[in-house]
Amino acid sequence: MSSSVARLEIQTARLRLRTAVESDLAAMHAIMSDPQAMRYWSSPPHPDLQTTAEWLDSMIAGPSGGDFIVELDGCCIGKLGCWRWPEVGYLLSRDCWGKGYATEGLMAFIAYAFAGFTDHLTADVDPRNEASLRLLARAGFRVSGYGAKTWHVADEWCDSVYLRLDKPGTS
Repeated sequence: MSSSVARLEIQTARLRLRTAVESDLAAMHAIMSDPQAMRYWSSPPHPDLQTTAEWLDSMIAGPSGGDFIVELDGCCIGKLGCWRWPEVGYLLSRDCWGKGYATEGLMAFIAYAFAGFTDHLTADVDPRNEASLRLLARAGFRVSGYGAKTWHVADEWCDSVYLRLDKPGTS
């Protein structure tokens, strides 16, 4: 992790979590226009490059220190972090699913978050997203509640499972 707020980085064995830059546009659009990758996201797949450009611009302009691009071998493969503290979220390219990247990135992010940003993290997950629920459970998150019809995405109502992870020694 660098000490510069403008260029925060978290390094893991295989991944680099770093601040977003404009050159991430094509890779993030490939992910965010994929209906399967976006199945449980809070918005429908991006219909065009402009939609992703606006999303990326907001990520670049957003508060520093919470939201990261996930990079593997120098290539952007997704995003992970907190757009709004303390709610964590992640999105990876489908060709990177099932390889442990989400677990590796999330565990590094949790250590980073608890080292100085927050005493707890939360997540809001569609109950049909079993892979995400398993990932969060492995990371120590526990269910804290449920909500019905909490998200309206692409003409479909979605429910929520709320999860929480407390920093050790704070609960």
